[in-house]
Amino acid sequence: MTSSQPISFEFFPPNTPVGSEKLKTVVAELAAVRPEFFSVTYGAGGATRDKTLAAVRAIAAAGHEAAPHLSCVGATREGIAEILASYRGQGIRRIVALRGDLPSGTAVAGEFRFAADLVRFIRQTQGADWHIEVAAYPEYHPEQRYARRDLQHFADKVAAGADAAITQFFFNPDAYFHFVEEAQRLGVAVPIVPGIMPIHNYARIAQFAARDGIEIPRWVALKMEGFLDDAASIRAFGLDVMTRLAERLLAGGAPGLHFYTLNQSALSLEICRRLGR
Repeated sequence: MTSSQPISFEFFPPNTPVGSEKLKTVVAELAAVRPEFFSVTYGAGGATRDKTLAAVRAIAAAGHEAAPHLSCVGATREGIAEILASYRGQGIRRIVALRGDLPSGTAVAGEFRFAADLVRFIRQTQGADWHIEVAAYPEYHPEQRYARRDLQHFADKVAAGADAAITQFFFNPDAYFHFVEEAQRLGVAVPIVPGIMPIHNYARIAQFAARDGIEIPRWVALKMEGFLDDAASIRAFGLDVMTRLAERLLAGGAPGLHFYTLNQSALSLEICRRLGR
């Protein structure tokens, strides 16, 4: 991996002062590999709005580019405009625009139906000085029954003004390459950066995968399950699996890598080291 291939790291907003202090340390450690930016997630229906803003402010104050996630489901145009104005006031011009999930027990979709509506709203009301990332799903969105329709939703987000895309995490590189080819056939020309999830806790990753319709190869699942609670073997095997995946993606032309860190630095740093970063 060359320094010209951008990498980025994703965090969730800490819930406690201890978590906030830990995140500062993690950011400083990951900054050693010169990432393009750090992103911070946004809870369902904006549940972590203030915490996301606080985490983004701390990252920016440390001299790094920060990209807050912003979901639009359940939101109003006025509310989104207020959040964007707040970020603009902080000097932040990069955003990850998402549809997002409604909070549990909520049925109101708000004034935006799709992420494409949010991207279009940002472009129409804020102009061109934002760098907008959107989500992509190589194995297709878990709520979408038809692959072709999901692919069209993705193309719509790009046509609305997205600059780049970050994928959901996955284990099958062929799914990524096929998705990119299909998107390009629809006229998508922006970078589609693959998302990498280092395996910190296999049971937790398996839960995420089951929830989001992500296929874990059977040989990986069986080997991981065979390790039982042998944390050292899980860590070593997980590093090998994810490093090989990253190598295949980069060799096949992926424009960079986005790491889902779960607010930890060690495994992401080790993968970057193995890639020669």
